[in-house]
Amino acid sequence: MTNRRMKRRAFLALALAAPSVLAAPAASVTKKKPKKARVQGGGGRASAENSALVAAPEGSSATRLPPVKAPTLPNDWHSFALTFTARPPAQSAPLRLWLPLPMQASLYQRNSAFRWQGNFSRCGLHRLPDGELEAFFCDWPGDVAPHLEVVVTLTTADRHFDVSRRTQPPERDDILRQSLRDAAQLPNVGAAHELALRIVGRIIDPLARARALFDWVVDESVYDLALPPGGIGDARAQIDARRYGGRSADINGLFVALCRAIGIPARRVFGRRIAPSRLAICLGAGDEDVSAATHCRAEFYVPGYAWIPADPSDACRVLHLENPAPGQRRALRRILFGVWEMNWMAYNHAESPVLPDAPALPFFTAPYLTHAGEAQGVLDAAELTWRMRSEALVLPEQGARDAK
Repeated sequence: MTNRRMKRRAFLALALAAPSVLAAPAASVTKKKPKKARVQGGGGRASAENSALVAAPEGSSATRLPPVKAPTLPNDWHSFALTFTARPPAQSAPLRLWLPLPMQASLYQRNSAFRWQGNFSRCGLHRLPDGELEAFFCDWPGDVAPHLEVVVTLTTADRHFDVSRRTQPPERDDILRQSLRDAAQLPNVGAAHELALRIVGRIIDPLARARALFDWVVDESVYDLALPPGGIGDARAQIDARRYGGRSADINGLFVALCRAIGIPARRVFGRRIAPSRLAICLGAGDEDVSAATHCRAEFYVPGYAWIPADPSDACRVLHLENPAPGQRRALRRILFGVWEMNWMAYNHAESPVLPDAPALPFFTAPYLTHAGEAQGVLDAAELTWRMRSEALVLPEQGARDAK
């Protein structure tokens, strides 16, 4: 009896612990594989609306982001004093003059001093949000002979893109969205979108796509010295007419428009050459008078690398003016995709900026005069006698190094 009871208790314990043992065999159930979550914005053709910011192409560099590290600051800085002088024509009506100021960019440009003097009745600073533009303005009453002097001291450091360092912190979403939008001179839909897709073909990596666009723009663009310094800047007209080229704002504007059209944030940066170049004679200022040295550059954004400098316009300029040897051409292309030689200062990256009580400009790189409530661009000495002079300075630490 004792053995029988023990066997029964063991049987009941087993049944209570695992009731399925007593149950009839159930039909086999095929387990369904969980569905993969859909990535918002993924798939389809790349565009400004379906960009690498929303969903990076699978397997591309933008999907393998490393830990973020603080950017490395440059060691080699150069200092310049920029002196602007102007003598607007005497008028019976009040005058206002607008002057673009260099932007603050801690990794390659810093403003260290700013002073002004003249016989104006009022002056001040005007800023657009997000650092897009900073300008100085001053007013003169009627029946005076206006004069103005503005001196800005700034330091610059060459800007290099390091393909081995994908550790840069991300940019703000609103700034990136601004750099994807369709602008008056920079289309990102229609013919621009179709052209950019044909150029990049089956390339999916954003960095490789930008390189393909850069090479295509250099190959297809004609540098036109007949245009005013900086050019007109209308990439939309180039794409519609299928005739590519111009000067810096035109050629770099075409590159920016094509980048935006396939979802790569990009923008033009407007500025001025202020010193000789180490790369080529035609890429630098000829002397201290830099009044006619307006020059536009470009930059584009790839996650992990942040903003990457580029200048297809300068590649076209050297090919047009200096006709380098094939080896020099290849080296120049490699350098100008990812490097800004900072013998140049950056003003702003504002597209079609609107100053108070003045109509919109395509871009703002030169003095701008408002007369009797009506605005006019001042681009030659016949309308406004002005001059910009650049003088290289020696930094204290640089002087100490040279003395050793």
